[in-house]
Amino acid sequence: MIALALLLAGGAATGCGGRATTHHKPGTTHEQASGKVGTLLTADDGAGHRLREVPAEGAPEVRLAARPDSEDGWNLQLTVTNFHFTPDSVGGAALPGAGHAHLELDGRKLARLYGPWFHLPAAQVPSGGPHTLTVRLYADDHTAWAVAGKPVEATLQLAPGSAQPTHSHSPAQSPPPAQADRTVTITVREGKVSPAPGRVEVTRGERVALRVTSDRADTLHVHGFDKELALPANQEATLTLTADRTGLYEVETHESHLVLTQLLVK
Repeated sequence: MIALALLLAGGAATGCGGRATTHHKPGTTHEQASGKVGTLLTADDGAGHRLREVPAEGAPEVRLAARPDSEDGWNLQLTVTNFHFTPDSVGGAALPGAGHAHLELDGRKLARLYGPWFHLPAAQVPSGGPHTLTVRLYADDHTAWAVAGKPVEATLQLAPGSAQPTHSHSPAQSPPPAQADRTVTITVREGKVSPAPGRVEVTRGERVALRVTSDRADTLHVHGFDKELALPANQEATLTLTADRTGLYEVETHESHLVLTQLLVK
């Protein structure tokens, strides 16, 4: 009897008879916890992410709007329905109405989005046009939410000349000195970061410019500040932020999962 009781207790500890999952919260079904929400289709989004089809009623929806930024490029806004962003759960099981988004320009991925706003620099958009922006919703397990066999997405035509930069974004052009109190220059090549990742001490209130050149397209992310920037291949991109809070914050790339540096704000 004692052995049987211990066996039953051990089974209960795993929640649903298998390996425990961080998503298996109270009120969450086994189907949700194991990522079996909807129907996994053989079709994909065109980039290798399989479609996860759900009924049209209550399905995630997204709309996309672009506003010219007064300094440079565009500010993009995602308006979602039946969906919320879950950056802390990326890579986990697919839960209903949760996940992240991908941003594409003319079919080329620019960035992974974990929130409703994104700044698109003019330097990321080739001259000419018009260009097509596409935003698509994904589950935490990187499958694409779909309805009736089609991905849940929104598109927007970006007209040429609708936003003009107020300063040059040429890779060889340094930003105006007044833009930042401190500039950190980083290069990523063949999976290696140069200079080697370390800590950059910053005084609270300083403006910090992160100038990054990557040999592959990626996304720059500064933890704790919710700042992201698309990194086009072999082109310098600059993210400027105000270090308005103390602490230690990692700067990393999303696609290649590299730590570029750490900001120690005092």
